[in-house]
Amino acid sequence: MISDTIAALSTPPGRGGVAIVRVSGAGALAVAGKLFAPAGGTPVSAFEPYKMVPGRIDCGTFSDFGLCVYFRAPHSFTGEDVVEFHCHGGTGVVRALLRRAFACGCRPAERGEFTKRAFLNGKLSLSSAEGLADMINGESEAEIRAGSMLYAERLTGAVRAIQAELTELLAGIDADIDFPEEDIEHTDLKEIGAGIGAILAQTEALAAGYDTGKKIKEGVSVVLAGKPNTGKSSVLNALLGADKAIVSAMPGTTRDVVEGSLEIGGVRFDLYDTAGIREGKDEAESIGIGRARALIDGADLVLFILDASEAMSEEDRAVYARTEGKRRLVVYNKTDLGEEGGEKPPADIRVSAKTGENIAQLRQKLFDACMEGYRADGAFVIEERHHAALVRAAEELRAARSLCGSVPPDLLGVHLRAAWEALGEITGETANERIIDEIFSKFCVGK
Repeated sequence: MISDTIAALSTPPGRGGVAIVRVSGAGALAVAGKLFAPAGGTPVSAFEPYKMVPGRIDCGTFSDFGLCVYFRAPHSFTGEDVVEFHCHGGTGVVRALLRRAFACGCRPAERGEFTKRAFLNGKLSLSSAEGLADMINGESEAEIRAGSMLYAERLTGAVRAIQAELTELLAGIDADIDFPEEDIEHTDLKEIGAGIGAILAQTEALAAGYDTGKKIKEGVSVVLAGKPNTGKSSVLNALLGADKAIVSAMPGTTRDVVEGSLEIGGVRFDLYDTAGIREGKDEAESIGIGRARALIDGADLVLFILDASEAMSEEDRAVYARTEGKRRLVVYNKTDLGEEGGEKPPADIRVSAKTGENIAQLRQKLFDACMEGYRADGAFVIEERHHAALVRAAEELRAARSLCGSVPPDLLGVHLRAAWEALGEITGETANERIIDEIFSKFCVGK
């Protein structure tokens, strides 16, 4: 129930210097009055909001010296009265403090319940809550930055602006339907069509950013492919700056996929060094080759590695053909050994994994090949749910535009309202309970 007073640990569990236990709800200040004895003598009921107060925290069989701060509703994260206890970060201290809080009328908070209450109390939109989750769970700088922009309501603002334009269009259509004989300026069908087209363009532009946003959130998948012994493992190690893969002059050393990640421009790139594609000499190598083929099919980018010091072989050509149709960079490796001529695909870059020549440039080429249009200050759609809602809205808008002029205006309104409702799933205005519960289940208990 939203009327309940809830409590939970808001810092990571385990030992630490300081732990924060958060209490939210109408009874938060009353709970603090039972658990906290201020050092200065000012009663908890007279606490000045947003000011840290030192004192003794009652943990039942013992007390801890710490701090207490009161956030008065509605100016708190949840929009309710909130009290935080800053105690020493021992597991036993936290467990005892929570036990006392529950005894004083709190119940344990559910996963994401503090943030869910913030949403229900109008402190943030649904997409802003998802941005907060992305900030907490993000691994790369770009993902965290994209999450922060989502949290700051950049997407919500853009979506609500589109909804406002839809509302204006619908108001004009409804006025024509409800007051056909009144002396009012009726909506021109050409203007309606132009308005729908402009709104559709904005919606499609937002949806188009998902290709980049997905890479920001999930990372860019890069597969190193080539015949055995072209130096794929050496190139992987050079890109990562670490000996991740075993390097040997013996063909077939890499029998399974070797993975490693690095950040380029703040974006995470997941690299996969695959078994050389050929007929496997044994079962283990054959399994590795099968996995390599599957990875190539699903990769965002393939690095086709050639040995620059050798002529191109039939095995090379077979691998090259396998990567046809994929976004691909042709990398000549082992340039320190010289370059053999003959018929080869043009090189996108020449490197020496052994000496490090052009490895930094190769990293930049990875970024340029996969992140075209990316800007560090850009706001991108990073959630699949948001993209799906934008796609549905665009479909309804296209349907309305195609019908404009050939059907009564009220039928256009059906599609325009459906578009508005699809967009409302992003902000939370039309999201159902299942969607809301699923989003907040991604949070930890204390958030």
